[in-house]
Amino acid sequence: MKLNELNVYKNSMVLAEEIYFIVSKWNYLDLNTVGKQLIRSSDSIAANISEGFGRYSFEENKLFCFLRK
Repeated sequence: MKLNELNVYKNSMVLAEEIYFIVSKWNYLDLNTVGKQLIRSSDSIAANISEGFGRYSFEENKLFCFLRK
């Protein structure tokens, strides 16, 4: 299976694009305080899935599948 075939990965990419589209219309203050953080965090979802997908063992992979505190 390829990364681009994972529904969770495809959904995270769509989510990031939708958030970017919405946030890009915000006013300057909102964009620079909360907007940029929201964009970065939504982008990191797909990045973490991608990084975890490339791991060789189940133990390594599951580190990227759960919320870290």
